[in-house]
Amino acid sequence: MSSKITGTQCSELLRLALKPQTSKGAYYTLSPSHNPFIAAPAASRTARRAAHLRPSCRRYTSTSSPQNNKSRNIPPPKAPQSTSTSPINNIAQTLQSRASRTTETYIAYGATKKLFEACQLPADYTVPQASEAGAEVPKTANGEDLGVAEGTWYKELGLLPTFSTWSQITFLHMYLITVRLRTLPSQESFRTYSRHLLDNFSHNAEHRMTVLHGISMRGVRNRYLKDLFIQWRGVLAAYDQGLVSGDAVLGAAVWRNIWKAEHTDPNGGEIDWEKVALVVAYMRRVMAELGRIDEFDLVTAVGGLQRDGTTAKSLFRFTEQDRRLVGLKSRGVVEPVVGEK
Repeated sequence: MSSKITGTQCSELLRLALKPQTSKGAYYTLSPSHNPFIAAPAASRTARRAAHLRPSCRRYTSTSSPQNNKSRNIPPPKAPQSTSTSPINNIAQTLQSRASRTTETYIAYGATKKLFEACQLPADYTVPQASEAGAEVPKTANGEDLGVAEGTWYKELGLLPTFSTWSQITFLHMYLITVRLRTLPSQESFRTYSRHLLDNFSHNAEHRMTVLHGISMRGVRNRYLKDLFIQWRGVLAAYDQGLVSGDAVLGAAVWRNIWKAEHTDPNGGEIDWEKVALVVAYMRRVMAELGRIDEFDLVTAVGGLQRDGTTAKSLFRFTEQDRRLVGLKSRGVVEPVVGEK
């Protein structure tokens, strides 16, 4: 007989190893010589009885007689209980969580779109020459495209209607909204709303680059958008520092971002620092009013609407209260210095 074992013979060997077989006076056992079957001589009656009594010879242990089982109380099997850690419950909870996040995403996108429109409206401008074939767009001293605007930020504060001015004024109002969004019930909600607010800005900024300023190359627009994102992160840090450090620090941040850290106005004259102070007073007042508005009324209040749909004045406007506050004289200016006669 060949010493090699086929696959069928291996399967038979495993079956015999798990359940010993007997056959008419001979026991089939595994041979050390790897031969599949070797008939061992018939064992004596005493040996067979001893093998029958050894527990290791049996695959299954014997049970006691029915008479001995009468005194045993076997409890009925417990019904399966559903726990919160079961796979079905975990899947259901995951689907519910994802569904709620998806719903919140759609709501956040629509709400932040309206919030962004309110943020950019005070800084809105147009470039009439952009729609005229062959027309030359006027430039500023720094080479920026000069547009046309009628807002208070341009008329009263004397700012130039350019893309950079639009972006910084819009960033300032987005910051005011972001401060209010930080009080949302969960951190996840704040991240969702703030992300969509910035996305709406990016879409609008890219549209302006294409339509108003003729930047048709996507690579150039993407580079500008990356620069704007870096500026937005800087605006958050600068205004946060000014918010907690005082009006002087906040005014310095406004001067660096809105007035580009220039000491002269567009007409060449010295910058009017009362205008910087007016923006600081405006920011403080708007943040205080936003803090008193319920989050469900935030979109309508910022957009200039009441809950019943009637038109109201938007929060993003200068008021006489802001101007009166700037016009007040500081006590340190009008009072005499200590020790002076």
